[in-house]
Amino acid sequence: MTTGKRTRLCVYSGGFLSEGRLKRILDLAGYDISIGVPSDGDWVGLWGQSRTAWRGQAVAGWTDAPVLTVEDAFLRSVHPNRVRPSPPIGLNLDRTGVHFDGTAPSDLETLLATHPLDDTTLLNRSRAAIDCLGHAHLGKYSATDPGLEPPDPGYVVVIDQTEGDAALMGAGRAEFREMLTYAAEENPGAPILVKTHPETAGGARGGLYDPEQGIDRVQVYSAPVSPRRLFEGAIAVYTHSSTLGFEAIFSGHKPRVFGQPFYSGWGLTIDEAAPARRERKLTRAQLFAAAMILYPVWYDPTGDRLCQIEDVIAQLGAEARAWREDRHGYVALGMKPWKRPHLGRALGREKKLRFRGAPEGRTTVVWGTGDAPEGALRMEDGFLRSRGLGAALIPPLSLAMDSPSLYYDPSVMGRLDRLIASSAALPDGELQRADRLLDRIRRLGLTKYNIGGDVPEIDASRRRILVAGQVEDDASVLMGASETRTNLELLRRARADNPDALVVWKPHPDVEAGLRQGVVDAEELARLVDLTLLGVGAAEALEATDEVWTMTSTLGFEALLRARPVTCLGMPFYAGRGLTTDLAPRPPHREGQDVSLTALVHACLIEYPRYFDPRTGAPISPEAALMLLAEGVEMPRVNKLMARIRSLF
Repeated sequence: MTTGKRTRLCVYSGGFLSEGRLKRILDLAGYDISIGVPSDGDWVGLWGQSRTAWRGQAVAGWTDAPVLTVEDAFLRSVHPNRVRPSPPIGLNLDRTGVHFDGTAPSDLETLLATHPLDDTTLLNRSRAAIDCLGHAHLGKYSATDPGLEPPDPGYVVVIDQTEGDAALMGAGRAEFREMLTYAAEENPGAPILVKTHPETAGGARGGLYDPEQGIDRVQVYSAPVSPRRLFEGAIAVYTHSSTLGFEAIFSGHKPRVFGQPFYSGWGLTIDEAAPARRERKLTRAQLFAAAMILYPVWYDPTGDRLCQIEDVIAQLGAEARAWREDRHGYVALGMKPWKRPHLGRALGREKKLRFRGAPEGRTTVVWGTGDAPEGALRMEDGFLRSRGLGAALIPPLSLAMDSPSLYYDPSVMGRLDRLIASSAALPDGELQRADRLLDRIRRLGLTKYNIGGDVPEIDASRRRILVAGQVEDDASVLMGASETRTNLELLRRARADNPDALVVWKPHPDVEAGLRQGVVDAEELARLVDLTLLGVGAAEALEATDEVWTMTSTLGFEALLRARPVTCLGMPFYAGRGLTTDLAPRPPHREGQDVSLTALVHACLIEYPRYFDPRTGAPISPEAALMLLAEGVEMPRVNKLMARIRSLF
């Protein structure tokens, strides 16, 4: 991280000047890129041990300038840059060496050898991050499909590397053949999978494996299966110096290592050539803490700032999910014209989004409950939507896709139900992530629409019940309501069951704006309600009241996030889970599905929706979405005249 003091970094490779993300990360880390000759206090910047590194080494030699070696961090991007141009999400900046050269110490080796690595908070962060990486199936490159099945268990994985890779330190096909021979001899009868490097699989660079090597039982494996899934079925892992060997450690393996990568020699690998000076024994959490938390410089592309490993995992997870779900393309049917530009930016980054025609291998998507062909996905706004109303034609920064129905249909078990049901198996790191997200929502006062407004003074001597009005012809009411189906009926029930309470009425923002139906007669309001909140945001209303009554409103979910009691007269997505008082029957598929609030938050706000930068359509993490909502980023919108015309019809 930058300390405020800036350093001039003299470079002699065009990439430092032409690659914007690389230059930006160095700038944020406190380095000013220059192509001049170094003087006192200046450093020379090298990209690893690349073909152009000799230039900087020569300049550093005759000027006696210190050298900063720059390399990609161990989480880089969804795709290798040579396969598909992809900027890095972090850098390793080393002032004494380079992490893959075991002939001399690097900053990373010094960290591993001398840092105490005993801080409880640091190690807990390390364990949680390992959990989250495994849960999201992320690695240095993450263009993998966790849904793909690896071969039957019992095989040996031999990790191939690209020919001429600097991490090989001069090793080539002969050394790879020797490693392959060891794997065959030490595991008689076991199938051997040569795991192809993503650059080799993508046709960018050749690998070390030679099919003519003549070893039986060898299969070249280039399918984009998640390495985590692949390692689950492996009985042994062999590598020279691949970063994938580092990842194998966190899948429970003790890989056999034939080179001198940074992770060898610490008691977590079976080593053929580890430097003798590496005598310390480390745990997995300590190794991860040094290599992934203390050593790299991480970058947040949404906030354009340096950040921590947790932010990087969340962002890379969003990018990997976008590729995994979108790579075959979509046909979006029945989409209103004003939605199309935003949907095209959000869902058309892999293949241009089509709004008509046959699927032809694509997934069909429809909005809401409209007519849909069999197997289609249904789309709706997420639960953290925007700063402003959808009825005012402000596009969402989150979308949810579900099948066979959507979250507001309690009659069938949809994807959100399945996510909530599976939340009992979440690792601790993911639950900690959900708790952090929940805490941030509370601190920032964020809700679905984030429309603010002052709350009039409310008598705190009486129990204050907030009754959440809804759009009466909204699908969530039509599909999720029980006997109570109108705002007037909701108010009558709330008043009848709570005669001594102070009843506070909050109409839905779309109804209040005159854009949707659900207005309650003024005489009835005067009889049933003590106070009506107009122009007041959900967060402010919840802060001023004690509990919520609703049919199926997402305001009930927002009340749960703030630890408010919620009574549901219908069956919204968050009801029937043991967290609400339910006056409607629980669907059979929710029986025995009580969950914690943390697990509900993880399913509803992390796993279920997708989030997009409203300025570009780029995938972002839930955490980045909170930042944009809190900072009031300008949301693109259709002009107000079109919104008014829509409201008239």
